[in-house]
Amino acid sequence: MDTKGRLVAGSHNRNEFVLINADDTARVNGVTELSGQICQICGDEIEITVDGEPFVACNECAFPVCRPCYEYERREGNQACPQCKTRYKRSKGSPRVEGDEEEDGIDDLENEFDIGSNIKHDPCHIAEAMLAARFNTARNSQLNASGITTPSELDAASVAADIPLLTYGHEDVGISAEKHALIVPPFMHRGRRIHPMPFPDSSIPAQPRPMDPKKDLAVYGYGSVAWKERMEEWKKKQNEKIEVVQHEMVDDDGGKNGDEFDHPDLPKMDEGRQPLWRKLPISPSKINPYRIIIILRIAVLGLFFHYRILHPVNDAYALWMTSVICEIWFAVSWILDQFPKWCPIERETYLDRLSLRYEKEGKPSELADIDVFVSTVDPMKEPPLITANTVLSILAVDYPVDKVACYVSDDGAAMLTFEALSETSEFARKWVPFCKKYSIEPRAPEWYFAQKVDYLKDKVDATFVKERRAIKREYEEFKVRINALVAMAQKVPEDGWTMQDGTPWPGNNVRDHPGMIQVFLGQNGVRDIEGNELPQLVYVSREKRPGFEHHKKAGAMNALIRVSAVISNAPYLLNVDCDHYINNSKALREAMCFMMDPTSGKKICYVQFPQRFDGIDRHDRYSNRNVVFFDINMKGLDGIQGPIYVGTGCVFRRQALYGYDAPVKKKPPMKTCNCWPRWCCLCCGSRKKNRKVKSSAKKKIKSKDGTKQIHALENIEEGIEGIDSEKSSLMSQLKFEKKFGQSPVFIASTLMEDGGVLKGASSTSLLKEAIHVISCGYEDKTEWGKEVGWIYGSVTEDILTGFKMHCHGWRSVYCMPKRPAFKGSAPINLSDRLHQVLRWALGSVEIMLSRHCPIWYGYGCGLKWLERFSYINSVVYPLTSIPLIAYCTLPAVCLLTGKFIVPEISNYASIIFMSLFISIAATGILEMQWGGVGIHDWWRNEQFWVIGGASSHLFALFQGLLKVLAGVNTNFTVTSKAADDGEFAELYIFKWTSLLIPPLTLLIINIIGVIVGVSDAINNGYDSWGPLFGKLFFALWVILHLYPFLKGVMGKHEGVPTIILVWAILLASIFSLLWVRINPFLSKSDIVLELCGLNCDD
Repeated sequence: MDTKGRLVAGSHNRNEFVLINADDTARVNGVTELSGQICQICGDEIEITVDGEPFVACNECAFPVCRPCYEYERREGNQACPQCKTRYKRSKGSPRVEGDEEEDGIDDLENEFDIGSNIKHDPCHIAEAMLAARFNTARNSQLNASGITTPSELDAASVAADIPLLTYGHEDVGISAEKHALIVPPFMHRGRRIHPMPFPDSSIPAQPRPMDPKKDLAVYGYGSVAWKERMEEWKKKQNEKIEVVQHEMVDDDGGKNGDEFDHPDLPKMDEGRQPLWRKLPISPSKINPYRIIIILRIAVLGLFFHYRILHPVNDAYALWMTSVICEIWFAVSWILDQFPKWCPIERETYLDRLSLRYEKEGKPSELADIDVFVSTVDPMKEPPLITANTVLSILAVDYPVDKVACYVSDDGAAMLTFEALSETSEFARKWVPFCKKYSIEPRAPEWYFAQKVDYLKDKVDATFVKERRAIKREYEEFKVRINALVAMAQKVPEDGWTMQDGTPWPGNNVRDHPGMIQVFLGQNGVRDIEGNELPQLVYVSREKRPGFEHHKKAGAMNALIRVSAVISNAPYLLNVDCDHYINNSKALREAMCFMMDPTSGKKICYVQFPQRFDGIDRHDRYSNRNVVFFDINMKGLDGIQGPIYVGTGCVFRRQALYGYDAPVKKKPPMKTCNCWPRWCCLCCGSRKKNRKVKSSAKKKIKSKDGTKQIHALENIEEGIEGIDSEKSSLMSQLKFEKKFGQSPVFIASTLMEDGGVLKGASSTSLLKEAIHVISCGYEDKTEWGKEVGWIYGSVTEDILTGFKMHCHGWRSVYCMPKRPAFKGSAPINLSDRLHQVLRWALGSVEIMLSRHCPIWYGYGCGLKWLERFSYINSVVYPLTSIPLIAYCTLPAVCLLTGKFIVPEISNYASIIFMSLFISIAATGILEMQWGGVGIHDWWRNEQFWVIGGASSHLFALFQGLLKVLAGVNTNFTVTSKAADDGEFAELYIFKWTSLLIPPLTLLIINIIGVIVGVSDAINNGYDSWGPLFGKLFFALWVILHLYPFLKGVMGKHEGVPTIILVWAILLASIFSLLWVRINPFLSKSDIVLELCGLNCDD
């Protein structure tokens, strides 16, 4: 799509469409100025030929027809002008068709004899035919009145009757063999047709006759001496190669997935045909003891609860009951978290085999196209320099440049982001060739230049040193320009921002602005300084108007799905946050090893990479790295149905985001015979009658959205069985519009599983469609956000989106390359970290209270039980905040009252308690062993589980209840991505927030409880120390878990904040009064009254 380097802005609802020319004079071009003559068939503009004149299809009457419609009419239609009925002659640049006169000219031979012109049944042509049929809807009545048959009418019939039912290469048993129109796989040119298709066009060659097994193969050209010699030579070469490595994939039924590898006649293959990855199970010496400990821990838990319930504490019944309820909830939560880690696995990819298979020497690369999505909102909280580094790392990725397109979503419509991206595209012309020339890592300049390079020790080439210093100077100048833009943006002009040509910036009103698209790279011959092509870079800001629900990040991502389908339509999508740069330039290839694997790739909906972070303090005070989750929990999920989607660093299959079911291999119908009674046969009657029953049932029952047939067009099948083809086409078209919206270009792109841009549409029509699909009202009355794209209903749209895909039967894959694929920044400040956890927990509460809650949603589909356990745990964990706070309060209450939650412990109880503690420790140690996690990371994770549970999770629970039950909405806060203001400077900044109150209160009351308990023991003597140890251990357990919180509250030890002093004094006063009321130093025995010896009467 060529925008001639200008910003495209417009609103479909308001019928506005402008190109802002920021390079020449300040003027705005409308659609009519750009289009010139309009084609009377499809409505697109008529192109300008190389001679500078509008294209003329008919030399007799000059009836306005564009070249695509002209070529289509000559190839598929009646080859005559719709107005004067004169037969079309071949125009220069168009291929010959049957019936053309001989020509003497030789200057147009490459177009005259076009080998690939006969593409009637090509998948792209099918999609283009549906697009043309959609465009012709408004003009059919006018043209049909004159009795002219248009290409729209021809295509409508052909789409309805001849379009193949695409089922990923598996025959649908519900359709009879004589009527089956199956091809495998959809839109893959190497597929074989299984059943012949009765085409009405005589130009289609006849199907080859079947071979009779009783006849000699030589009759069919096989079995000759030369053929046998070639076969023997081929077998000899293949025997010298390594045998194929079979996948150890496990399907939904627990069996091995890979029937083609189990065939006894399977030939040996060369390395380029071997699987692109393999599964690495955890060593039995590590995983088997772990499973044994889990089983023993469950048994010990049973004994523990048996003792706790049967031995209540009568004098502290309320404390005992509270503790038992909390412990039961902790046990349930542990089970939900533990069992999904039963079968952890690791995976290994083979990048060399990927290159051997899809990048053959001397041929164009066959790797799939990938669209990369980068999302940003507020450039003041997400600095443009960080976004620029992410974009630069994407543009320099080790992948064919013509197969990468980067889309930056600016949901804040900030001119600062637009200008920064313009500067980034200019610097990319120098940065990208430098990265690829020297294969540097990482390819984000900020982090690359932060590395210390010892030129003498590493023996670096002098040329590299010279160029590195030059490009570093260029980057420093680039940073100066970006920082100048940021400084300028601090003060907004009264009249709003204006562009260089004087045109007002369309996004001056953040809440009311048109959609905007700007293609910075990948067009107009823009190349790097060495003359090489660059990946496409597109700026997108969707339309926003008052009164419309925009759905925050999920809505922005869905807008990117649609606009990328119109512009590039890659079959795979990579989603990254603006602060997550590509740290491993081969990350896309790692993902393609799974997605493009011919054996199991079709079932994979996304490949999730772990999140790794830069700029975190050495001690990782607030567990920002989250190593336990990414290195233990996610490995466990990968052994079931795949990891959950975590919001960034994920490569998607576009078709999975469209809400389709995963491909499954249908079982053949059971064979029966007429000699058995009807009551003992599962399939009564003959096979012919059974087919009729299934066919009639299929007509009556409406299949759910996203069927296994990728078109989801059961109406097409009805058209094959005799329903009027025109009506069938209209019904299927309406169903598409209800699901995907009223964009014919986007609907046509959804039919192309292998991606690709439609060839029949002009630049202007694509521009209008791109603006259309990002309009604010496009999703109204469609399935977007419900079944298609990122799912709405939660601020954590990532969990919900991944859950819906797994419910459709897809599986995901966890990829952990040795060099981390992506790295990002994390909020190391305590308040920002708690706000981040608050947003995650709030999203989980919203899912828990919605219809998509995994407790009751998605039964009877492809979601496995252990995977469901994991999703249930991911949405109910905020509920743990209530029992956690109650349990952390119990030690202080016990110390202040002198009571305890456990009666006097017997030897039997001591054994149970010790066994439970040992099993808990053993489980953690074995998890660290097979997960490769250090004890420091494990302990930090335990500490922040208490800190977050006592603060963010509690607030999220109440906010979620208010939002769902009372309709009180909460604002989404963007987590700040701090710039480089000194090493870990932000770690010591104190920011007051109400989230600090609950853990601060727990910390103070437990410290007071310890002081009171020790004082009481000192006062009462030796006998009081025994019962005190259990209470002190309980209280110190709470204090140790809250220790990082205490350090964060204290700041950099330069002084205690005033608010902390206020709260400390207030709480200390309250508990001092409580101390006086309880009077713990009073003797517990009866009070003895004695005479004082004084005479009060005197």
